[in-house]
This record gives sequence, C-alpha cells and structure tokens, in this order.
Amino acid sequence: MDECPRCGGTIEELSLGDVSTISCSRCGFADIPVEHQPAGADVESWRDAFNRFYEESADT
Repeated sequence: MDECPRCGGTIEELSLGDVSTISCSRCGFADIPVEHQPAGADVESWRDAFNRFYEESADT
C-alpha cells in the first residue's frame, strides 16, 4: 500500500460491497475532502469585545 500523506504511516484500503475508501490507522487520515473554513460571521477580536463590554457597561 501507499504511505499516508499526513504522517507517512501505512495506508489501508477498506471496502464494503462496491464502496471503498482509504485510511491510516496511525493518524486517522481518511481520503475524504473537507472544508476548513469557518461557517458564519467574522470572529470578534478581544479588543473589540472589551471595547463593546466597556461601552455597554458605561451605558447602565
């Protein structure tokens, strides 16, 4: 078998009926494409969060 592109371990092919996939038992790599982008609004910075907190606490 081939080497894992992530850790260099041994890639195993797993199949069930007509469906098959590859997997690395060392690091868990699976040949499944994934999207690593956050879904949702932009993350608020710590500075902006503190400023928002101080502004809202000054209003009360």
